[in-house]
Amino acid sequence: MSIRTTSSARHGNSAWLWPALFSLVAFAANSIFCRLALRDGAIDAESFTVLRLASGAAFLLLLMRLRRPGQALGGSWKGGLALYLYAYLFSVAYLQLGAGVGALVLFGAVQITMFAFAWLKRERLSPRTLLGMAIAFAGLVMLLLPGAEAPPLLSALVMAASGVAWGAYSLLGKGSPDPLADTAGNFLRSLPLLLVLGGVMALLACTHVTPVGLLFAMASGVLASGAGYAVWYGVVKQVSAQQAATMQLSVPVIATLGGVVLIGEPMSLRLLAASLVVLGGVALALLPGKGR
Repeated sequence: MSIRTTSSARHGNSAWLWPALFSLVAFAANSIFCRLALRDGAIDAESFTVLRLASGAAFLLLLMRLRRPGQALGGSWKGGLALYLYAYLFSVAYLQLGAGVGALVLFGAVQITMFAFAWLKRERLSPRTLLGMAIAFAGLVMLLLPGAEAPPLLSALVMAASGVAWGAYSLLGKGSPDPLADTAGNFLRSLPLLLVLGGVMALLACTHVTPVGLLFAMASGVLASGAGYAVWYGVVKQVSAQQAATMQLSVPVIATLGGVVLIGEPMSLRLLAASLVVLGGVALALLPGKGR
């Protein structure tokens, strides 16, 4: 094989790295935006979900019309349902969880979901990848063990359910022929569920939206969700389910640092240790070995 061919192959194999980094930062930003909006009661969880997904859908539809006028939307009703369940449970869980803790629970559940899928599909799991997954999962267990610094169990379980929904959504993107069209279609298909949720909340007179809450919800929808998820669908079609799952476990570390710097959340010893263990497991599973 010529040097030029080898160089091209290496470039093709790593072309997803920068888009993946953008997506992972966007995922962490979602945790920070949501926590900022809900922490001081600037908006209720249901309104945050509705505004987040609706603004994301509007942004993606506008982008589609500007870049590809006349092209049909993709996606599926399964994708729309998974997206809605993830976003709603995500918001409810963040009423009590810190940005870093919530992201750690969320993407731990994502990892388990996607590795279970990989196992059912008989994807080859290397011993080092399995060891990395086990180490990262041990970090999550360390965080959730009972104690003074353990997060509220019910909120943690709700966030874990959100992670299962996001894992399913990511897996649906593996066969995506057009990430932008499919993401836009999934967001559009979540709107009927949002109308039901918004209607129920309006009848119960439980909605509460301030200008600050509206700003954070739209930033989450347009920047961190609409743009981030479209790029992520382009990434997951180029990597294995186990790689996609393991990569996402770096998000809690990013979200934890963001929560400390931007929100002023405390960095407990347990959270720091758990984050380091998780990041070590991610690195072990993803770093290329000899001959790769």
